[in-house]
Amino acid sequence: MLDQYGCNTWIISSFLCSLVISKNVEGLERHSLLVSGGGAEAVRSPHDEGVIVPLVPPASPIRLALIGAGRIGSHHAAAIAHDVHAAHLAAVVDPRIDTATTLAERLGARAEADASGVLADPDIDAIVVTTPAALHRDLIVEAAAAGKHVFAEKPITTDLIEADECVAAARRAGVVLQIGFNRRFAPGFAAARTAVDDGRIGTPQLLRSLTRDPGPYDGDPDKTPQWTIFLETLIHDFDTLRWLNPGSEVIEVTAHADALIRPDAREAGFLDTAVVTLRFDNGAFATAEASFSASYGYDVRGEVFGDGGMATAGSARTSDMDYYGPAGVSYDTARADTELLHGAYVAEFAAFVDAIRNGSDASAIPTGEDGVRSLEIARAAIISVSESRTVTLEEVAR
Repeated sequence: MLDQYGCNTWIISSFLCSLVISKNVEGLERHSLLVSGGGAEAVRSPHDEGVIVPLVPPASPIRLALIGAGRIGSHHAAAIAHDVHAAHLAAVVDPRIDTATTLAERLGARAEADASGVLADPDIDAIVVTTPAALHRDLIVEAAAAGKHVFAEKPITTDLIEADECVAAARRAGVVLQIGFNRRFAPGFAAARTAVDDGRIGTPQLLRSLTRDPGPYDGDPDKTPQWTIFLETLIHDFDTLRWLNPGSEVIEVTAHADALIRPDAREAGFLDTAVVTLRFDNGAFATAEASFSASYGYDVRGEVFGDGGMATAGSARTSDMDYYGPAGVSYDTARADTELLHGAYVAEFAAFVDAIRNGSDASAIPTGEDGVRSLEIARAAIISVSESRTVTLEEVAR
């Protein structure tokens, strides 16, 4: 019979299964096979062409509790439940218990209104933090103290001292702390990093990363926390630029920002458009830019140029299909991050599970330390805009 992995298997005890590899699968005979734990039936070809190969049962799924059932949390919960086969979504936590219950019931998980229950539950291996960033610190620190591994959406926190505390807590507890920088797991961006690693790019000299949210912008500037464009949006680009220039760190930041989409909100401190120039300690220059309203869709791209070549990555396209019609050639574009980067979200959770299970090296995931480094750049950009000057990273040191 075919198991869930498409293999021909026979369960011969609660501890062991056998894979039958046979040139002749017709007329199979059943033979008694004595295995550890008792007798059981196995399958062998009548001509002994089959080979019985013991298989180790798949490891138990990593049991995850997701905290924060908002827009991105709901997406992540569904991605884990449906697409990350090495994980099991055990619980959804949100103080809006009706929201948590609706999502949990749809995905076969339990709902809770408070995180204390899942943190105390010995059957929960890890938590996924998708709450507002201001709540990250306490959840990360408490989860680490409870021995839970942590995946936290970006940013790690919005305060550098709190971010340091998160990293220290995870280190003390010996747990994985991964930050949700999903672009590292998008195929094009991953291929660009490979081109850097294998030397095709040479030494990176110029880098670029951009985020343009789908328009028209329909948010409420009054409900958007100040500096969101740096702390929540460009934080992705800061990580991408560091990641595409491995072994180097940013030393200077110069940022410009304005309210070009909603100029009426400028006096209140709202910013919807920004450009940030970075200088690395290996001499490379990088540019990060963001807009809250791209009329053509959600646009995420990156570029790394060096003395050996250049790699570009990213697109707003939903597929590589071009439509040729009476009006010309066109293609569809994504209108949400969860549409454009769903595969990358799934891949980052798969990497998280692998890091928990196999102790993957830190280079395989965006760590808490990576979250701190990107937050330092964001904080330097905020000072740069506030004081209209270039800021060194030393100035944001704690």
